[in-house]
Amino acid sequence: MSRKLRVNMVSESEFGIKGHGVHSSYIELANGLRGRNDLTVKVNCADDDWADVTHIHTVGTFALRRLLFGRSKKIMTAHVVPDSLVGSLFLAELWKPFAVIYLWWFYNRADAVFAVSEETKRDLQRLRVRRPIYIVHNTIDTKRYASNATKKRAARKKLGLANDSWVVMGAGQVQPRKRVDDFVAAAKQLSNMQFLWVGGMPFGRMAADHQRMQRLIDCAPGNFQCTGVVDFEVMRDYYHAADVFWLPSEQETFGMVVVEAAAAGLPVVLRDIDDYKETFADHALLVEPRLTYATLNQLHEDREYYRSKKKNITALTKKYDISTGAKLVADIYSDVLAK
Repeated sequence: MSRKLRVNMVSESEFGIKGHGVHSSYIELANGLRGRNDLTVKVNCADDDWADVTHIHTVGTFALRRLLFGRSKKIMTAHVVPDSLVGSLFLAELWKPFAVIYLWWFYNRADAVFAVSEETKRDLQRLRVRRPIYIVHNTIDTKRYASNATKKRAARKKLGLANDSWVVMGAGQVQPRKRVDDFVAAAKQLSNMQFLWVGGMPFGRMAADHQRMQRLIDCAPGNFQCTGVVDFEVMRDYYHAADVFWLPSEQETFGMVVVEAAAAGLPVVLRDIDDYKETFADHALLVEPRLTYATLNQLHEDREYYRSKKKNITALTKKYDISTGAKLVADIYSDVLAK
């Protein structure tokens, strides 16, 4: 019997800031790979020579050490591209040129780079990343999120939401590029719905437009609620409690929360942006901002339309299940090691 492949999963979110998609993606993949019988997985292993493959998810100093030292093959998942920094972190438009140089240098030190979408691959090519680039979408354990009427009632009771309310859920960090301002504006206009934004500002005052975002939340109408940072294990309660998922974000590398919402069986409404054309367009509703209110109203009032969009999202769940993702990643590990 051949020896199991040894994988060191590296993510600074394990001991640092959580409450963002990179952390969720890393957890899902680590758990999925642990479920295979041909791999041994450790997290943030200190022994630089233990692993056959070091798979890095973050770009900080801890990850940098894992990248530069040890004899293992280095694989980097590109969760971050330069454009995703603007509208996320404080004054990013000013230091973005330095981030471009750093990310170019960092990704080019790896033996291979995973792009989480086709658009991200194009971003990496524009960044002049010369290493082999594999498209590896984020995947999740879809069974964890599966919902039903009983789970919905239990989640609403736990979260203090009325059973007869119609809940529009969004999720992600509270930051300008997520367009939480559009979410709050919709709450003001659609007073017959409950708007629930699941997320906060895990980077605190380093978050882009921190004060303006805080004022936006503080001055929101009564039918809007922002939860703040929510633990990974608690997120599915919010999906179970919701009726529809709406993400008005104007830039994404992938959008992990979209797959989570789909796994919970929620109709998904997204801003019509290029980032989604090759990932979610066939299953979610890609809507121009001026048509969003009409779309939400139709989902609310037209039960047949609602059921059709709920049914349409199920194919997305199968496409992005962790069983598919873990196999693809394991196959790529073997391919990179063979080179």
